[in-house]
Amino acid sequence: MDKRTAALLSYLVTWVTGIIFLFVGKNDPDVKYHAAQSIIFFGGIFIIEILVNIVTSFSSSLSFLGWLNTLLSLVAFFGWIYCLYKAWTGNGARFEIPVIGAVITPNAEMLASRV
Repeated sequence: MDKRTAALLSYLVTWVTGIIFLFVGKNDPDVKYHAAQSIIFFGGIFIIEILVNIVTSFSSSLSFLGWLNTLLSLVAFFGWIYCLYKAWTGNGARFEIPVIGAVITPNAEMLASRV
């Protein structure tokens, strides 16, 4: 499988395919980077959404936090589209996700290098 296709597939089903390609793409450091970035970005949003749901289900006075879940879903959707586009048009080259890339990139590098 070529680098561009593997990078795209790392983001296709968010953190799930990220985990798969972290181990499948062991021979290519760029594919491992994309997989790690997918795990950290989409996995982080997934965990935050679960926590918001738990907090809002326990207290009706905190139900105003429901807008946060909607915002996180929008960020995840547009981030997903952006990652798919950049992975495909960049031929599998590494890229940073705008705004939060400075936080995600070092962690993705660390995760990719440890597997």
